[in-house]
Amino acid sequence: MALILTVIAIALIFEYINGFHDTANAVATSVATRVMTPAQAITLSAVMNLVGAMAGVAVAKTIGQGLVDTQYINSISMICALMGAISWNLFTWWLGLPSSSSHALIGGLCGAAIGAAHGSLSAVKWAGTKVVTKLMVVPAPQDVLDSVNNIGALQPGTNVVTLGTNTINLVVSEAGKVMMLSPHTTVEHTGLLYKVVIPMFVAPTAGILIGFLIMGLLVVIFRNTSPQILNKTFGKVQWLSAAWMSFEHGHNDAQKTMGIITLTLYTATQSGVFNNVPDIFGFLKTPTFEIAFWVKLICALAIASGTAAGGWKIIQTMGKNVFKMMPIHGFAAQSAAATVISIASMGGVPLSTTHVIAGSIMGVGATKRLSAVKWTVVEQMAWAWVFTLPAAGGVAYLCTRIAKAVGLM
Repeated sequence: MALILTVIAIALIFEYINGFHDTANAVATSVATRVMTPAQAITLSAVMNLVGAMAGVAVAKTIGQGLVDTQYINSISMICALMGAISWNLFTWWLGLPSSSSHALIGGLCGAAIGAAHGSLSAVKWAGTKVVTKLMVVPAPQDVLDSVNNIGALQPGTNVVTLGTNTINLVVSEAGKVMMLSPHTTVEHTGLLYKVVIPMFVAPTAGILIGFLIMGLLVVIFRNTSPQILNKTFGKVQWLSAAWMSFEHGHNDAQKTMGIITLTLYTATQSGVFNNVPDIFGFLKTPTFEIAFWVKLICALAIASGTAAGGWKIIQTMGKNVFKMMPIHGFAAQSAAATVISIASMGGVPLSTTHVIAGSIMGVGATKRLSAVKWTVVEQMAWAWVFTLPAAGGVAYLCTRIAKAVGLM
């Protein structure tokens, strides 16, 4: 029981660090363009991170169920996973490099699972497919409607009827409109390759392209507008793009820790840890992998608190060292990044918000000229991205092996 509470505490520490480590994702461009003071930018980001964190659970389910074999996850291995992620986050924060907290956590989780499996790579779900069938409400075909007329009155709601040799579900509205429930089958790609590795390259590329396109469109539309009017206009509009970016950051990033906590509670429940606990701790029982409201709330508060603390070294790198921005550039970069992250969150993809906003900034900067982007800084960031998964995973793996060696697992 004490170990479970320890995992939750360390997970919230990670979420707090995630908040101040990734603050730059949402506020760096706003500070760099002087649209907001640092205090204003961080306050806005903290509030919208909190709201975004409560907005969904698709990413949390990917982290908790889609990346590693849960039989190798227990409280000790989860602590090791979090230590790998936290150590890499603090190291890159100290250097002022905007690395991915998401990939640090995923790397830590995979490294810990491999360590718990005695070095077996099968502990990681590398790639796979899942067939998902859902019932969708569609218009009833005319032949079905003609047959319904011979059945008699249907009740509002769902009606199960037999037409010849077929049994179908008909949905009748209060107004008497007849619809039909039809099975719709989709194939979903799962595993580390599809949910993490491919998006790791696609996401920043999409950020670059969308940032370039948005900025190019703005240049064409406002080509005859004076710089004074342009700065004044986008100085106001950038508040909206910053709020949207902060919302999407919370929507994607906070869910990762929700997944870690729920995975810990789920595996503990399955192993019987909570069988004899006092009723006061009954809320910890998680017989099915569902994200409890209290888990969402504490993770949202943790990332918002971390965001409020700020991460000034990384803000300096992201906002000022890549290229010199004006408000219109900040708006374009934030809008491009928020668009990419929003699409990923709806698909349950645990994206690196750092990669996306950095790519968007590069794309926007390239519209001025390629030399406007400080590519030496970009190179440093790229190396940090490359090493994040193996570095965090390596630390977690070593911690797990040590824990097994001393008899903790």
